[in-house]
Amino acid sequence: MVGKENRTRSYILTAVGVVVALYVLFPFFMVVLNSFKAQASIVESPVALKGASLGQLSKNLNAVINNSNFQFWYAFGTSAVITVISLVLLAVLGSMAAWVISRNNRTKWATAIYMTFIASMIIPFQVVMLPLISTFRDVGKFIGIGMLQSIPGIVFAYCGFGGAMTVFILTGFIKGVPYDLEEAAAIDGCSPEGTFFRIILPLLTPVITTVTILNGMWIWNDYLLPSLMLGQNGRVKTLPVAVQAFVGSYVKQWDLILTAALLAIIPMVVIFLIGQKQIMKGMVEGAVKG
Repeated sequence: MVGKENRTRSYILTAVGVVVALYVLFPFFMVVLNSFKAQASIVESPVALKGASLGQLSKNLNAVINNSNFQFWYAFGTSAVITVISLVLLAVLGSMAAWVISRNNRTKWATAIYMTFIASMIIPFQVVMLPLISTFRDVGKFIGIGMLQSIPGIVFAYCGFGGAMTVFILTGFIKGVPYDLEEAAAIDGCSPEGTFFRIILPLLTPVITTVTILNGMWIWNDYLLPSLMLGQNGRVKTLPVAVQAFVGSYVKQWDLILTAALLAIIPMVVIFLIGQKQIMKGMVEGAVKG
């Protein structure tokens, strides 16, 4: 009787999972499918497979990539530079902060800093976006460097917004790293900096990979922060902002619009598919060791 109930529960959960998966994946399926079609076929029947072909996809890709209004390679390169620099800084600075906090977790100042990181994760971005722009404008004037409409400015912003989650996950993982390793290194004459880079940082590779993929997907796909800091018509454009501007130029050209969206989506889909096991492993290890 118990086995029958378990099978019934398993069937129900499987059915619910399939329905949720179809609901989530359907918009992505529509983007991919209609990228293989011409405008007329999309208008005639956007859900049908009729009219989809690799030849049409090639035409759509050429039309989008070579479009002067889109500037795909420039936007792609800008997004890549911003994402890579932000991820490197988040990984290095976040792991340093997490290490110091976890090794001083019994002190009041470390607890206060850690709670500040956690509290910042609760505040929605929409609450701080307007004060953020004003603050960046004033800071840029004070230091003589434009913080708005520049790559350094938006990288600095991403490090601020992504630092909380990075420190939170890494701190939980570092708490499970034996302190004896650091004591042995100190006895051998290793400096604190050497202990971190030679012993602690290599041990953090699995969880750093996890937070890097999570932050990377967020930074690459983010539209709101770049549109505010860089401007929708600014000199520097990330890929999501360029796609939005492209959509504004070709409101009814669904073949070009969906192909442009597909080009923006593909890199992160590939990275997620490659690193999904690592994401789950790092999340679980960080939660258990914390």
